Amino acid sequence: MTYDLFIGDKGFSSWSLRAWLLFKKFDIDAKVHQVELFTGTMKQQMAELAPARLVPTVRTAEGWIIGESIAIVETLAERHPDAGIWPDDPEAHVYARWLVAEMHAGFSTLRNDCPMQLFKQVQNFKVSDALSADIARLEELLDRAFNRFSGDHTYSGGWLFSKYSAADAFYAPVAARIAGYELPVSDRLSAYVRTHLKDPAFKSWRADAIAVDYDPFPFSLGIDPKPWPEAD
Repeated sequence: MTYDLFIGDKGFSSWSLRAWLLFKKFDIDAKVHQVELFTGTMKQQMAELAPARLVPTVRTAEGWIIGESIAIVETLAERHPDAGIWPDDPEAHVYARWLVAEMHAGFSTLRNDCPMQLFKQVQNFKVSDALSADIARLEELLDRAFNRFSGDHTYSGGWLFSKYSAADAFYAPVAARIAGYELPVSDRLSAYVRTHLKDPAFKSWRADAIAVDYDPFPFSLGIDPKPWPEAD
Protein backbone atom coordinates (compact mmCIF):
# COMPACT_ATOMS: atom_id res chain seq x y z
CA MET A 1 0.00 0.00 0.00
CA THR A 2 1.57 3.25 -1.18
CA TYR A 3 0.28 6.73 -0.41
CA ASP A 4 0.83 10.05 -2.16
CA LEU A 5 2.06 12.66 0.30
CA PHE A 6 1.91 16.31 -0.75
CA ILE A 7 4.21 18.61 1.23
CA GLY A 8 5.40 22.19 1.16
CA ASP A 9 8.92 23.60 1.14
CA LYS A 10 10.99 21.59 3.61
CA GLY A 11 12.76 24.60 5.05
CA PHE A 12 9.53 26.18 6.26
CA SER A 13 6.52 23.84 6.26
CA SER A 14 6.20 22.63 9.84
CA TRP A 15 2.99 20.69 9.23
CA SER A 16 4.57 18.95 6.24
CA LEU A 17 7.48 17.88 8.45
CA ARG A 18 5.06 16.29 10.90
CA ALA A 19 3.30 14.23 8.22
CA TRP A 20 6.54 13.25 6.49
CA LEU A 21 7.99 12.00 9.77
CA LEU A 22 4.92 9.80 10.30
CA PHE A 23 5.62 7.99 7.05
CA LYS A 24 9.40 7.95 7.46
CA LYS A 25 9.67 6.90 11.10
CA PHE A 26 6.96 4.24 10.91
CA ASP A 27 8.12 2.79 7.59
CA ILE A 28 4.93 3.49 5.65
CA ASP A 29 5.40 3.78 1.89
CA ALA A 30 4.66 7.16 0.35
CA LYS A 31 5.46 8.93 -2.89
CA VAL A 32 6.30 12.51 -1.95
CA HIS A 33 5.12 15.44 -4.08
CA GLN A 34 6.43 18.97 -3.62
CA VAL A 35 3.95 21.85 -3.54
CA GLU A 36 5.57 25.26 -3.96
CA LEU A 37 4.60 27.67 -1.18
CA PHE A 38 6.25 30.84 -2.49
CA THR A 39 5.77 30.82 -6.26
CA GLY A 40 2.05 31.56 -6.44
CA THR A 41 1.29 28.12 -7.90
CA MET A 42 0.02 26.36 -4.77
CA LYS A 43 -3.67 26.72 -5.64
CA GLN A 44 -3.17 25.14 -9.05
CA GLN A 45 -1.00 22.34 -7.66
CA MET A 46 -3.59 21.52 -5.01
CA ALA A 47 -6.57 21.62 -7.38
CA GLU A 48 -6.61 17.86 -7.95
CA LEU A 49 -6.84 17.33 -4.17
CA ALA A 50 -9.97 19.43 -3.56
CA PRO A 51 -11.46 20.10 -1.09
CA ALA A 52 -8.00 20.01 0.52
CA ARG A 53 -6.33 23.42 0.24
CA LEU A 54 -3.21 23.13 2.39
CA VAL A 55 -0.21 20.89 2.89
CA PRO A 56 0.26 18.27 4.04
CA THR A 57 -2.39 16.32 2.18
CA VAL A 58 -2.43 12.57 1.64
CA ARG A 59 -4.04 10.54 -1.13
CA THR A 60 -4.56 6.87 -0.36
CA ALA A 61 -4.11 4.02 -2.80
CA GLU A 62 -7.91 4.02 -3.17
CA GLY A 63 -7.80 7.67 -4.20
CA TRP A 64 -9.25 9.01 -0.95
CA ILE A 65 -8.04 12.47 0.10
CA ILE A 66 -6.97 13.21 3.68
CA GLY A 67 -6.41 16.79 4.75
CA GLU A 68 -5.27 18.05 8.19
CA SER A 69 -2.38 16.47 10.02
CA ILE A 70 -4.47 15.21 12.91
CA ALA A 71 -6.72 13.33 10.48
CA ILE A 72 -3.65 11.94 8.71
CA VAL A 73 -2.14 10.55 11.91
CA GLU A 74 -5.38 8.97 13.06
CA THR A 75 -6.00 7.41 9.65
CA LEU A 76 -2.50 5.98 9.44
CA ALA A 77 -2.80 4.57 12.97
CA GLU A 78 -6.07 2.85 12.03
CA ARG A 79 -4.76 1.47 8.74
CA HIS A 80 -1.36 0.42 10.15
CA PRO A 81 -2.11 -0.79 13.70
CA ASP A 82 1.21 -2.63 14.02
CA ALA A 83 3.38 0.34 13.06
CA GLY A 84 3.62 1.68 16.62
CA ILE A 85 2.36 5.17 15.82
CA TRP A 86 0.82 5.49 19.28
CA PRO A 87 2.37 4.13 22.51
CA ASP A 88 1.24 0.64 23.53
CA ASP A 89 0.54 1.56 27.15
CA PRO A 90 -3.11 2.73 27.39
CA GLU A 91 -2.39 5.73 29.63
CA ALA A 92 0.56 6.79 27.49
CA HIS A 93 -1.60 6.37 24.39
CA VAL A 94 -4.22 8.74 25.83
CA TYR A 95 -1.62 11.33 26.82
CA ALA A 96 0.17 11.15 23.47
CA ARG A 97 -3.12 11.87 21.70
CA TRP A 98 -3.70 14.80 24.06
CA LEU A 99 -0.26 16.22 23.24
CA VAL A 100 -0.92 15.90 19.52
CA ALA A 101 -4.37 17.50 19.80
CA GLU A 102 -3.11 20.45 21.84
CA MET A 103 -0.23 21.02 19.45
CA HIS A 104 -2.63 20.90 16.52
CA ALA A 105 -4.98 23.46 18.05
CA GLY A 106 -2.81 25.60 20.31
CA PHE A 107 0.49 27.47 20.67
CA SER A 108 -0.57 30.21 18.26
CA THR A 109 1.98 32.73 19.54
CA LEU A 110 4.84 30.26 19.14
CA ARG A 111 3.71 29.60 15.57
CA ASN A 112 3.22 33.26 14.65
CA ASP A 113 6.26 34.73 16.39
CA CYS A 114 8.67 31.94 15.43
CA PRO A 115 7.82 30.56 11.98
CA MET A 116 9.81 27.41 11.39
CA GLN A 117 12.97 27.87 9.33
CA LEU A 118 15.85 25.40 9.27
CA PHE A 119 18.64 27.58 7.88
CA LYS A 120 20.13 29.76 10.64
CA GLN A 121 19.71 30.63 14.30
CA VAL A 122 18.25 34.08 14.95
CA GLN A 123 20.21 36.09 17.50
CA ASN A 124 18.77 38.20 20.31
CA PHE A 125 15.20 37.19 19.58
CA LYS A 126 12.76 39.10 21.82
CA VAL A 127 10.43 36.80 23.73
CA SER A 128 7.05 38.43 24.42
CA ASP A 129 4.91 37.68 27.45
CA ALA A 130 2.52 35.72 25.25
CA LEU A 131 5.37 33.64 23.86
CA SER A 132 6.68 33.05 27.38
CA ALA A 133 3.24 31.70 28.27
CA ASP A 134 3.35 29.29 25.32
CA ILE A 135 6.81 28.11 26.37
CA ALA A 136 5.63 27.60 29.95
CA ARG A 137 2.69 25.53 28.71
CA LEU A 138 5.04 23.49 26.54
CA GLU A 139 7.27 22.83 29.54
CA GLU A 140 4.26 21.80 31.63
CA LEU A 141 2.91 19.34 29.06
CA LEU A 142 6.22 17.75 28.18
CA ASP A 143 7.42 17.56 31.78
CA ARG A 144 4.54 15.21 32.51
CA ALA A 145 5.62 12.98 29.64
CA PHE A 146 9.25 13.10 30.78
CA ASN A 147 8.32 12.32 34.40
CA ARG A 148 5.74 9.63 33.80
CA PHE A 149 6.41 7.95 30.48
CA SER A 150 9.93 8.54 29.15
CA GLY A 151 11.57 5.93 31.39
CA ASP A 152 14.12 8.43 32.67
CA HIS A 153 12.95 10.90 35.30
CA THR A 154 16.05 13.05 34.86
CA TYR A 155 15.58 12.99 31.06
CA SER A 156 18.94 13.29 29.38
CA GLY A 157 17.74 12.33 25.92
CA GLY A 158 15.28 10.09 24.15
CA TRP A 159 11.64 10.32 23.11
CA LEU A 160 8.57 11.36 25.05
CA PHE A 161 7.24 7.83 25.54
CA SER A 162 10.57 5.96 25.37
CA LYS A 163 9.91 4.86 21.76
CA TYR A 164 9.26 7.34 18.96
CA SER A 165 5.54 8.07 18.61
CA ALA A 166 3.22 10.42 16.77
CA ALA A 167 3.67 12.88 19.64
CA ASP A 168 7.36 13.21 18.79
CA ALA A 169 6.54 13.80 15.12
CA PHE A 170 4.15 16.58 16.10
CA TYR A 171 6.70 18.25 18.40
CA ALA A 172 9.61 18.04 15.95
CA PRO A 173 8.85 21.50 14.48
CA VAL A 174 8.67 22.86 18.02
CA ALA A 175 12.20 21.59 18.56
CA ALA A 176 13.18 23.33 15.33
CA ARG A 177 11.64 26.59 16.53
CA ILE A 178 13.42 26.41 19.88
CA ALA A 179 16.70 25.77 18.07
CA GLY A 180 16.13 28.32 15.32
CA TYR A 181 15.30 31.19 17.67
CA GLU A 182 17.39 30.08 20.68
CA LEU A 183 14.33 30.19 22.90
CA PRO A 184 14.88 29.96 26.66
CA VAL A 185 13.84 26.50 27.84
CA SER A 186 14.75 24.09 30.62
CA ASP A 187 17.68 21.71 30.44
CA ARG A 188 15.29 18.78 29.99
CA LEU A 189 13.52 20.42 27.08
CA SER A 190 16.89 21.40 25.58
CA ALA A 191 17.91 17.74 25.72
CA TYR A 192 14.69 16.79 23.94
CA VAL A 193 15.42 19.41 21.26
CA ARG A 194 18.87 17.91 20.71
CA THR A 195 17.31 14.45 20.40
CA HIS A 196 15.30 15.76 17.44
CA LEU A 197 18.19 17.65 15.86
CA LYS A 198 20.40 14.55 15.78
CA ASP A 199 17.65 12.18 14.61
CA PRO A 200 18.65 10.82 11.16
CA ALA A 201 15.19 11.41 9.69
CA PHE A 202 15.13 15.04 10.86
CA LYS A 203 18.68 15.57 9.59
CA SER A 204 17.73 14.13 6.19
CA TRP A 205 14.74 16.50 5.94
CA ARG A 206 16.88 19.48 6.91
CA ALA A 207 19.62 18.57 4.43
CA ASP A 208 17.05 18.67 1.63
CA ALA A 209 15.67 21.94 3.00
CA ILE A 210 18.91 23.90 3.08
CA ALA A 211 19.94 22.68 -0.38
CA VAL A 212 17.33 25.08 -1.81
CA ASP A 213 18.29 28.72 -2.41
CA TYR A 214 15.67 31.43 -1.89
CA ASP A 215 15.99 34.91 -3.34
CA PRO A 216 14.52 36.72 -1.57
CA PHE A 217 14.50 34.65 1.61
CA PRO A 218 10.87 34.31 2.79
CA PHE A 219 11.43 35.39 6.42
CA SER A 220 13.67 37.82 8.25
CA LEU A 221 16.51 36.18 10.16
CA GLY A 222 17.50 39.39 11.91
CA ILE A 223 21.00 40.82 11.95
CA ASP A 224 23.96 38.45 11.57
CA PRO A 225 22.21 35.14 12.32
CA LYS A 226 24.32 32.33 13.75
CA PRO A 227 24.86 28.91 12.18
CA TRP A 228 22.14 26.34 12.84
CA PRO A 229 22.95 24.55 16.12
CA GLU A 230 24.42 21.10 15.60
CA ALA A 231 23.44 18.37 18.02
CA ASP A 232 26.14 15.76 17.37
